[in-house]
Amino acid sequence: MKALLHARKFVPLLFLLSFASAHAGNSQIQVLSATIRDQKIPDATVIVQRNGTPSERATTDAQGNAPLPADLTDDSNSLIIIKKEGYSDLIAKCPCAGLSYALSPVMKNLDGLRVVLSWGAQPPDLDLHVAFPNNHVYWRSKRGTDANLDIDHVDSYGPETITLERKHQGDTYVFAVHDYTDRDHADTMALANSQAKVFVYVGQSLVRSYYVPHNQAGNLWTVFRITGEGDFQDINTMRGVTVDAGDVLGQIDSYNNEQMQVTAANQADIDPARAKALNQNGEKTYHAGNLDGAISLYRQAIDLDPNYGQAYSNLGLAYQKAGRAAEAIWADRKAIALASGPTAATVRASSYYNIGRLYEDAGQYADALNNYQAAKREKANPVYDNAIQRVSNHH
Repeated sequence: MKALLHARKFVPLLFLLSFASAHAGNSQIQVLSATIRDQKIPDATVIVQRNGTPSERATTDAQGNAPLPADLTDDSNSLIIIKKEGYSDLIAKCPCAGLSYALSPVMKNLDGLRVVLSWGAQPPDLDLHVAFPNNHVYWRSKRGTDANLDIDHVDSYGPETITLERKHQGDTYVFAVHDYTDRDHADTMALANSQAKVFVYVGQSLVRSYYVPHNQAGNLWTVFRITGEGDFQDINTMRGVTVDAGDVLGQIDSYNNEQMQVTAANQADIDPARAKALNQNGEKTYHAGNLDGAISLYRQAIDLDPNYGQAYSNLGLAYQKAGRAAEAIWADRKAIALASGPTAATVRASSYYNIGRLYEDAGQYADALNNYQAAKREKANPVYDNAIQRVSNHH
């Protein structure tokens, strides 16, 4: 039985109960490592904020625990922000009372990414899966081609973490969450009620956040895919299946065929006008030299309009200027995928060129050459010809 593979965490649960009784009015957040099983993260700053009220903050103790006011952590209008040197900042929607959150160490590889699943007390056993050509990585098959299941949890909360050390150009990756506890109950609501969240990290940044769809029956949540060109595409669908864990691959493998179109799932109200205003504010902030502020504004614009190609293009430029190359490549690839209208070829060409420059700076000359050649295919420019010639001497 899978449940016998790991001991259950009775001690932390008892600790939570004793802590709650000692601190009336407070709820507890626990911060763990996303890559080392059950490693607590001390001295992390945990902030909960809600519009119209002062932010509350706490620092995690040796057990990774931080007390925060229950009225804030129980509120769906609150955000939780967790920071620690050497880790990517984590930002998530509440309710967050009594939950665990996992911090991802900063990644160095330009083509790497980390996907982290966490959830509530029930159901006990959710599993993270990734399918890509000739590979299916999950708890029974923890190693794949440049992909690893770092942590598998069977006793609530998580995290479960899959790290791609290197995403291979041309390969499509599909990520899904399977409710192993209710694998024989296709019509279960347990997954929908689990508070499951999937966070995607590139470089030093949290670039995508997914929240399990509410009020939808099913035990398989297909979350997102990454195309062969590196475009992140939201799927965010729930369905019921009655298959063994190993056969989840057969349920999600159809998404590896990119001819199967997916509709980007937005989990907030789409507001193009507000998104445009935020993007314009981001441009002003960028030109004023405040890169972090510009990045935040561009990200907010994208949250309100996930198909806003110009905001992704601006975001890529801001990341590049800030020295966050992996994130810049991610944003530029999305800008390429979304480019449309009379300026589409120009946007794609400049984005490919920017990606090429980042690869060239990192000494990945073959990757740089591929992107410079893609830029030239989109639009003729002597700058692209010179870049091709330059990296060809290294290739």
